[in-house]
Amino acid sequence: MVKIVYLDNLPAQEGISILENQNKIEVVKIESNNIEQSFKELETAHAFQVSAARDEVPKIFHVNEEFLSKTPNLILVSSGGAGYDTIDVEACTKRGVLVVNQTGGNAEAVAEHAVALMLDLLKRITETDLLLRKGWSGAREDFIGRNLFKKTVGLIGLGNTGARVAEICQNGFNCDILAYDPYISNERFSKFNAKKTNLDELLFKSDIVSVHIPLTKETHNFIDKNFYSKMKKGSFFITTSRGSIHNEVDLETFLKNGHLSGAGLDVWEKEPPNADHKLLKMQNVVATPHMAGVTVDSRKKMSEFVANQLLKIFSGGVPERPVNKEILSLFKSKLLKII
Repeated sequence: MVKIVYLDNLPAQEGISILENQNKIEVVKIESNNIEQSFKELETAHAFQVSAARDEVPKIFHVNEEFLSKTPNLILVSSGGAGYDTIDVEACTKRGVLVVNQTGGNAEAVAEHAVALMLDLLKRITETDLLLRKGWSGAREDFIGRNLFKKTVGLIGLGNTGARVAEICQNGFNCDILAYDPYISNERFSKFNAKKTNLDELLFKSDIVSVHIPLTKETHNFIDKNFYSKMKKGSFFITTSRGSIHNEVDLETFLKNGHLSGAGLDVWEKEPPNADHKLLKMQNVVATPHMAGVTVDSRKKMSEFVANQLLKIFSGGVPERPVNKEILSLFKSKLLKII
């Protein structure tokens, strides 16, 4: 019988109910505060379900070479989100372990959050809210805002979330959409009415730049001083992707010197960031604690994605959201020995 082990919890109860309401597989919950017992269960596990948020998972449960050496029967690792920060995909691939994620499950929530950050910055909502609470009573014109209507929005990444941001900005605000994504087809740019551009053109022309890419070895510190310096003077920077993609020190510099008008940040190098973080001291920064995808609706959907994909895979079906597709054949051969 296939054994699926999940750490602490799934995104929502719905997924657990789906998994446990059948007799084809064994489902075991392990707890991060009981390491010895957890690894006893993991030694015989075929699949491991783990959160995608790296700061929510103890390092010992991050799926890397050391972890894989302790889990000899493992053939699949499933991330609880669209990202997979807690999983070393390269190490899994070397060992023939399939990695799947839940991409698209929280795309609506994250896209809405990204647009909310845009509106907050343009309308200076958080900035003026905080001042009012401190007793401000000046002239309204001191905090004159801007409209999102007909602005040029540049999207770094046109996957599930980036594409939904494009739709919201076009349909709701008549924005022009520029997009940079070297990994998708020309047809996808056309489908979402996004102009395919190179990175320099996008940065130079966009009033707002919004980031929607995964954290990988290639994207780590991808957004640095060179990136910010090419952005249109007075533009806004938004990210709801992953911390460590954008360099926080460099961002502070370009906000402080006035080259950028503001930033909306949902993701951080360290999560949550320390209260004395310099970016949190800036009036033109709107900050949230990696919560863009954390809504009742998206958690339910993500949890159902997790459970249904696992059940489909271990019933002999094709994985819907594989990350390391190149080992699918090897995975299938391993799976046939179990089911």
